[in-house]
Amino acid sequence: MANPSITRRGFMKDGALALVGTSVIPSFLARSVMAQATTAAANNKKLIVLFQRGAADGLNIVVPYREKNYYAMRPSIAIRQQEVLDLDGFFGLHPALASLKPLYDQRHLAMVHAAGSPDMTRSHFDAQDYMESGTPGVKVTADGWLNRALQEEDRHRASSPFRAVALGAQLPRTLEGRVPAIAMNHLKDFSIAGQGQQASPISNAFQAMYDSSSNSILHGTGRETFEAVKMLRAADPSKYQPATGVTYPGTSFGNSLRQLAQLLKSNLGVEAAFSDIGGWDTHQNQGNSQGQLANRLREFSDSISAFWKDMDGDAGNVTLVTMSEFGRTARQNGTGGTDHGHANVMFVLGGDVRGGKVYGQWPGLDNERLNEGRDLAVTTDFRRVLGEAAAHSLGSRNLDLVFPGGALERSGFLGILG
Repeated sequence: MANPSITRRGFMKDGALALVGTSVIPSFLARSVMAQATTAAANNKKLIVLFQRGAADGLNIVVPYREKNYYAMRPSIAIRQQEVLDLDGFFGLHPALASLKPLYDQRHLAMVHAAGSPDMTRSHFDAQDYMESGTPGVKVTADGWLNRALQEEDRHRASSPFRAVALGAQLPRTLEGRVPAIAMNHLKDFSIAGQGQQASPISNAFQAMYDSSSNSILHGTGRETFEAVKMLRAADPSKYQPATGVTYPGTSFGNSLRQLAQLLKSNLGVEAAFSDIGGWDTHQNQGNSQGQLANRLREFSDSISAFWKDMDGDAGNVTLVTMSEFGRTARQNGTGGTDHGHANVMFVLGGDVRGGKVYGQWPGLDNERLNEGRDLAVTTDFRRVLGEAAAHSLGSRNLDLVFPGGALERSGFLGILG
C-alpha cells in the first residue's frame, strides 16, 4: 500500500529524477529517452544556472584592485593587492577562488562586472523573485524566465521528462511554468533496492500509484519511463564515481553539483538545470582574504571547478551562469561587513565561452559615480547575459517571450558566447 504521505505529484517532482539519475544506465534506456529529446538536447547543449542567494559581494569577488577608492572605502575588508589573483591588470580574483583561475586562463571562464537588475529594491525576497521571473519590478509574473526559455521549442516533439531539473528540495521560481520540471534533493534518498534487498517505501509507493493510476504522467508515454525505472532497481546511485582525480567539497552545494554531473553524464535529455547556494548576506565580520566570505567562495569555486573537470569530454556542451539578487555597498559598515547594494558580478563558464576576459562597462568607484552615493552602479542588465545564454544553449529566439518588457536584441548581446 502506498505511503499516504507520498503524493503522486510530490513523488514525480522529488523522486522520479533521482530514480534514474545513475551512471548505470542500460543503452536501450539512453536511446529511448534521447529519442524524445527536444532541440537543445538533440544538439547536446545544456544550460546550468547557479543562484548565490543572499547578495554576494561582487567587489570582493572580482576585485577592482587598481581602484584607489576601493581601498579607501574598505579599510579592513579589502583584498590586498599582493593577494589578488590578477586577471587583466585591473581586476583580480579573490584568492579563495584559486580553483577557478585556471579556467579563466584557459579561456573557458568569463566575468561580467557591474551587472544587475534595473529595479532598485534592496529586499532579498523581491530582488530574487524579479531575477528568477525575469521581470524586474513586476510582481505578478506567473512563471520563470528559464521555463519560458524552454517553451518556444517545437511543441510537436515529445520531450524527455528530465528536460528541466532543479537540485534542491523545492522547484525554484525560475523553473515554474508550462514546461514540466523536476526538483530533487538527494539521489540517495530515492534509490531503489535491488536484488536481495527489500524495496524502499518510496519504491513500493510508486508501484502502487502506477498500478492504480489513470494519470497520463504514469501511463501512455510515461509507461516507458516507469518500465525503465523498474529495470534500474538493481542500480545503486551511490556507485557513481566522478572522473579520475575529481573531488567535490562534502557540502550541500558540492553534492548538488556532483549529482548534476551524474545526471548530465547519464544522457537523460537534461537541457536546463538549476541549483543555488546561500550564505552571502555578509552584514557583519565579512573578512578579507580569510573569513566568512572567503569560506563561502572557496566552496563555491571548488564545487564549480570539480563539476567542470567531472564533465570532462561533455564540458564543451555546457554553459554555466551564476547570478545573485544584488551586490553590496561599496563602503564597509561599522561591523566589518557590507550592506545591501546594487550592481554585482556574474560568471559565465563553458566550452563556447569567449573567456579570459572581464566583460561589461566599468562605472568606477569615484564617489560621484556611485549609485545613490553608496553602491556600484549597474551598467549591464542581467537579462542581457541570461538572454545570450538562453539563445546560445537552448535556441531561444523569441526574447520577448523569455524576458517580457526587457527589449532585448541579439545586437545587444555582449558576445560572451560564440
